[in-house]
Amino acid sequence: MEPYIIITDSAVDLSAEMAQELDLMIIPLTFTMAGKDYRNYLDEREMSTKEFYRRIRAGETATTAQINTMEFTEVFTPVLQSGTDILYIAFSSGLSGTYNAACLAAQELREKFPDRKIFVVDSRAASMGQGLLVYHTVRQKRSGYPIEEAARWVEEHRDSLCHWFTVDDLNHLKRGGRISSAAALFGTMLGIKPVLHVDDDGHLIPVEKVRGRRASLDALLSHMEQTITTPEEQVIFISHGDSLQDAQYVAEQCRSRFGVQDVILHEIGPVIGAHSGPGTIALFFLGTRK
Repeated sequence: MEPYIIITDSAVDLSAEMAQELDLMIIPLTFTMAGKDYRNYLDEREMSTKEFYRRIRAGETATTAQINTMEFTEVFTPVLQSGTDILYIAFSSGLSGTYNAACLAAQELREKFPDRKIFVVDSRAASMGQGLLVYHTVRQKRSGYPIEEAARWVEEHRDSLCHWFTVDDLNHLKRGGRISSAAALFGTMLGIKPVLHVDDDGHLIPVEKVRGRRASLDALLSHMEQTITTPEEQVIFISHGDSLQDAQYVAEQCRSRFGVQDVILHEIGPVIGAHSGPGTIALFFLGTRK
């Protein structure tokens, strides 16, 4: 089997330690606050996640930028020169242009390196949903899958990778165009919390509205109950926007109600957090449908 490396981007929201244990190469996306650009490295070398959420809670806003074709070329070229093939698993094309930029870079590099293989796969996933898909792909690689089969595994299983989110502050959805200003105002007054998921095309879609924070967390678990497959064999991922206590509640429920094999928690990084805001809780697992 020809050697290959799995590459992804920092939208995966994995810890730097886990990315290293999985032998991943991570390309950082960029976010901007107060006119200054920061790279979203998983080791938080340019800004810690705690500092990011402190500034967001204080009223600052952040914008994000996709990885461009030149950046992909700069990352991919030395890997190919070393004689290693590439499987790049991209942040959802329904949420970012990063996948399309990677495809353009791969197309150019295939001409320069005709003996090398470059697979670019749209995860149609975000945050630790993308991270969970990558985690499972690494397991397939370690079990002996060649690069073609690993890429095919992603394409065949991404539509059963379930994402369920709830946000604590409707104003972040308003800024992202997900809800109107009036809906954000009245929803906030009434304590309404939306429950959202990522659909088969990788778009973030509102599904229902519930009243109260605990009810919104329980709604995530209810959706999980409806679709999860063989929970006792699954490692569940939960990401949170500086809301560890609520994430731990969801994790405890996953263990006690469904008997899952393990639960891994991590914070939502600045690139996703710029759009979802503090207090977001996201639950990821494999199910019968997305």
